[in-house]
Amino acid sequence: MIKKNKTQAFSTQQDKALAEMVRSLGNANFPEALSHFVGKVIDFDNCIVLVYHKDHHPEELYRESLDSLVYEKIQSHYVKAAYLLDPFYHMVRNGIQSGIHCIFDLAPDKFKQTSYFREYYDGTTLIDEFALFARLGHETTLTVCFGREQTSGSLFSKTQLNTLKSFESVLSALCAQHWRSYQPKDGKNVVLPPVTQRLRVAMKNQHNISLSPRQAEVALYILQGHSSLSISLNLNISKETVKVFRRQLYSKCNISSQAELFALLMPIFSML
Repeated sequence: MIKKNKTQAFSTQQDKALAEMVRSLGNANFPEALSHFVGKVIDFDNCIVLVYHKDHHPEELYRESLDSLVYEKIQSHYVKAAYLLDPFYHMVRNGIQSGIHCIFDLAPDKFKQTSYFREYYDGTTLIDEFALFARLGHETTLTVCFGREQTSGSLFSKTQLNTLKSFESVLSALCAQHWRSYQPKDGKNVVLPPVTQRLRVAMKNQHNISLSPRQAEVALYILQGHSSLSISLNLNISKETVKVFRRQLYSKCNISSQAELFALLMPIFSML
């Protein structure tokens, strides 16, 4: 169901696959029907459905892959902590709730230089990834992520991605309809404080380190892969002020690099 051979009856196959998706609405086989349709447009190696709901941990609803290694750490690492550094997650937090988007189009300018990329993302064997976003509620967004693994040896074709994007509105709408009754496992009325606030409390409790709200924000931006310029634009402060916060942060934590910051905070993230 993952690798598909294209034929001359391309549009006819798309039409049949889309009709099957509609017939599958509300049924357990809808994710397979969605995967089947996307495979008629673009080859992919893996697919996972995740839901983000405000400050809850993400929830996995479905997965398929050619190699199990790609999702080996999804429960032990990603949903517990690593998602906090994921470009898809931060785009959801910034307001994206529909459409098809590529991870490297959304990622910060220094994303591939981060410890998150080197120690987690690169280890999944993914070389390219795009996601279909669907709004399930005011603060709930579903993502269906499709990836290419290292064994594929090539990135997604821009031409095929553009073809798939011509269906993005109907695909988002169908996903929203199918998963419209979704509620987070820990309850829709459970509201957690912002992650920066939880990080400050955890740092104080675990390491007796008192971070200011700005220092906590800068820490998260650094680990996501934002340069000082990018952080300054996001926080609407000068680049020099960002550097001051960075120096203060490193001094309080008794570290000197982003890698050390990653090593210090990742265990903390898993407790948030």
